[in-house]
Order: sequence, then C-alpha cells, then structure tokens
Amino acid sequence: MVKSMTGFAALGGEISTSSGAFSCQWDMRAVNGRGLDLRFRLPDGLDGLEGELRKRIAARIARGNVSVSLKLTRADPGAGLRLNAPALEAALTMLAQAERQAEAKGFALAPMTAADLLALRGVIDTGPEATDPAPLTAALLGQIDPLIEAFDTTRQHEGAAMQTVLERQLSQIEGLVQAAHAAAGDRRDAQVETLRAALARLSEAAPQLDQGRLEQELALIAVKTDITEELDRLAAHCQAARALLANDSPMGRKLDFLMQEFNREANTLCSKAQNGELTRIGLDLKTLIDQMREQVQNLE
Repeated sequence: MVKSMTGFAALGGEISTSSGAFSCQWDMRAVNGRGLDLRFRLPDGLDGLEGELRKRIAARIARGNVSVSLKLTRADPGAGLRLNAPALEAALTMLAQAERQAEAKGFALAPMTAADLLALRGVIDTGPEATDPAPLTAALLGQIDPLIEAFDTTRQHEGAAMQTVLERQLSQIEGLVQAAHAAAGDRRDAQVETLRAALARLSEAAPQLDQGRLEQELALIAVKTDITEELDRLAAHCQAARALLANDSPMGRKLDFLMQEFNREANTLCSKAQNGELTRIGLDLKTLIDQMREQVQNLE
C-alpha cells in the first residue's frame, strides 16, 4: 500500500472522569522528512501520555515530520481550582522584598489586590495536575488509536492518488522507451552511411593509413553511440518501480534512489543521441523523471 508522508487528522470530544469533565481537541499532522521526527505539544502533568504516543505512532508510521498537539480545557472552568499555598507564600515574600527595595530608593509601590495575587502564574492550579491526573490520562490514551487511524487513512488516500499518477508516468516512460527503440533503428541506417562516407574520405586523404585500424576506430564510435543498454535499463527500472509500488512496505527511499538511476540513463541517452528525434525523446524522459521524483519524495 502506497502512503504519503503528509497527512492530517483532528479529533475532539468530551471526557468525563473522576477528576471532572474535560473538553479535548487533538491535532495530528505531518510533512516530508528523511526519517521519523515526532514533536508534541501536550498539557503538563499527564504522565505517560507522550511516551505512549511515541510508541504507537512509531508502530504505524515509518517516515515524516509528525506533530501532535492536544488542547485540554475543563468543561466547568471553576471546577478543580486549587490554591497553591507555597506559590502564594513565595509571591508574598517577593512582593514584600520588592516594596522594601523600592522604599529604599524613594519609591512607593501601588498596593496589590487579592485579584492581582491570584492572577500571578502558579498561584492557582488550573490544569489537570490540580487533581489526580491518572483517570484523565487513561481516558486520553483511549483516543490515541482512533486519532492515528484517522491520520493514517488520510495518508493512504493521498498515497493512492499518487500511485495512480506514478503508474501513469511509468506508462509514459515505457512509451518513450519504445519510441527511442524505433528512432534508434532509423538512426542506425543513417549512421552506417555516415561512417562509410567518413571511412572513404579518410582512405582518400591518407591512403597510407591502415584500413583495418580505421574500421576499428569507426566501429568503436558506433559502439559508443549505441543506446541499447540505456533503453534496456530504463525498461528494467520501470519494472522495478512497478514492483515497489505493489509492495505493502514503505518504498519511498527505494523509489527515490531508483529515480536517480532513471535520470542517469536519460542523461546518457541524450549525450549519445546524435539525432534530433532521440534528443527530443531524451528531454521528454528527463522531464517525466523530474515530475516523478517530486511525487516520490512525498512517499513514506
């Protein structure tokens, strides 16, 4: 099954636990990556949640830069609030110290209200850690598999569309290879006449040259411009690419390497062409191969 490295899934809902009722919103998305890079933005205090996410995602996904975020809010904003006495004591101590230092410099600070104190960070616990987080963590763990499943489904759908494009492009390459075979056959007759004419000119200009040596050199030129091996390798690469696309395991890296081989053969074909039609076919091949490689680099 062909899968894209890019994907997106969102999952939300209400969770009721012994710690209270919560509203949660998951967001999971990915873009291309050389390997598997996982990044998380999760609320504090949910011990074990990130570790389990890492394990389950790695079991389903091989490549991509994957980010997972969770927004968690209490259904009843006032529930679970708890005064953090140590944090309040520390805030009062720092406030008293600041007032003394200001007075020593000749400044008078405006008095703080109780609301100002309670608004200081950490004085009131509002997150899930304000109560026992274990029931909430357990409930959230139950949402991981549906989230990953929804995410993976989007990657499969995109991968299926990309597979259709790649198979069509492979068919076009196979058609160009057949056209190159035909053009090479037409070129062969012209090459023979050209080589014969060159041999005749050399024989007339330098009759003292060894005839056998001249024929060997001209035969070597003919061998160097032969494109049969390049066309055979291009056909073999098409078969290998189709086999990879039919595989159930991740094939993005292998296909990317194979595209380099495709490009190498197309470059050699262009350099050996010595024919307008073969040059055109070689350039068309390079264009198709570049388009395929753009698609392949999105595959897992």
